[in-house]
Amino acid sequence: MAVTGFRRRVVALTVLIATAVVAILVVVSHVLLSGVTDADAHDLARTRAEAVAANVTTVGGRVVLTENSSEALDEVAWVYADGHLIDGNVPASVVERVEALAASQRTQTAAVDNYLLYAQKVPIDGHRAMVIVRVDLTPYETSEQRSLTLSLILGGLAILLAGGVAHLVVRRALRVVHEMAALADDWGHHEPGRRFNLGVPHDEFGELGRTLDRLLERVDNALADERRLTDEIAHELRTPLTVLRGEAQLAQLSGEPVAPEAVLSEVDRLDAAVTTILRAARARRDVGTRCDLGSAARQAIAGRAVEVAFPTKIEAAVAADVAVSLLSPLLENGLRHARSRVWITARIQDEAIVVDVLDDGPGFDSAEVDRVFEAGVTGGSGYGLGLPVVRRIAASAGVEVRAIADGRGHVEVTLPAARAAT
Repeated sequence: MAVTGFRRRVVALTVLIATAVVAILVVVSHVLLSGVTDADAHDLARTRAEAVAANVTTVGGRVVLTENSSEALDEVAWVYADGHLIDGNVPASVVERVEALAASQRTQTAAVDNYLLYAQKVPIDGHRAMVIVRVDLTPYETSEQRSLTLSLILGGLAILLAGGVAHLVVRRALRVVHEMAALADDWGHHEPGRRFNLGVPHDEFGELGRTLDRLLERVDNALADERRLTDEIAHELRTPLTVLRGEAQLAQLSGEPVAPEAVLSEVDRLDAAVTTILRAARARRDVGTRCDLGSAARQAIAGRAVEVAFPTKIEAAVAADVAVSLLSPLLENGLRHARSRVWITARIQDEAIVVDVLDDGPGFDSAEVDRVFEAGVTGGSGYGLGLPVVRRIAASAGVEVRAIADGRGHVEVTLPAARAAT
């Protein structure tokens, strides 16, 4: 419906513009033609008057017409001398106007009914002579009317042609757009890796193809992101569920009750994993969000043996729960792999806050340092359990996190610093 409406609007606009152009052209051409026919009529009248005036002379002190080869000339040309008609037969319908022109003694024109009257003074010494001719304007008006009718017919055909061409062109163009959109929709569902690959765009269709390629790329990335989220959920939840199942099976085989401490510990771990994954899925960086990073670090430590070396007042431009969700898995990894010591420091660098989570464990393998944040990848004696979730939270909140291979456990987190209130 929307495409049809757009097509109708384009065709209607084309017809409207074509109608306006045709109307202007018809008016202009009619005005020009009227001017030409008027000029032709005046030229004919002047030529006829000059031809008659050339035969006006004096004989014996009287003004006479020396030659009149056509009897029809009496109906279209008349000669007056000293206020009297000396040649020609003036029709009753124009006699008053002709006599008025003869008495005026000056060259001029007048229109009577469908006729043009032209009066021309004849220079004869001692006499007042005038030649008056009549030109029938009916042929000229008929020609103008026929020309106007033909112009209107041709203009109407031009408008219909413009509308038809616009309809065909727009339908063809929209068919290409529709086909591209249908292909992109189908690829997004079944073949997210397909692309139009039209190259450098040279027209609007190239721009559309590039835009759809970017859209398909985002869809493909979103699907890949969802698959990673599924892998991370399975990876994070498998271990506590396995421990709980093992405790239950052990109690079933031995007949002894399940140790509540172990069950509660794994339940807490499971709950923390679910909460962290949900936060990772929902995490966003909102303008104006800030938190006390020292308070968030203490909340992430939760009473565990971790040394803290933070400035007295340091605020990051992220939500407190996001900061806790970032630091908790890193501290857990550090405590799991440290020999005796885990510590966390923070420093301000440019407009960012750099947090270092360190332990005296074996650290990261330099060959695997770029893959430790992938789900299921572990390094050394087990690094990587919660790092995929950390990467997801960091990407969602605009935070940079990286592992550093420097002979110890070392993860660097770069958070945006909160701007001072004005």
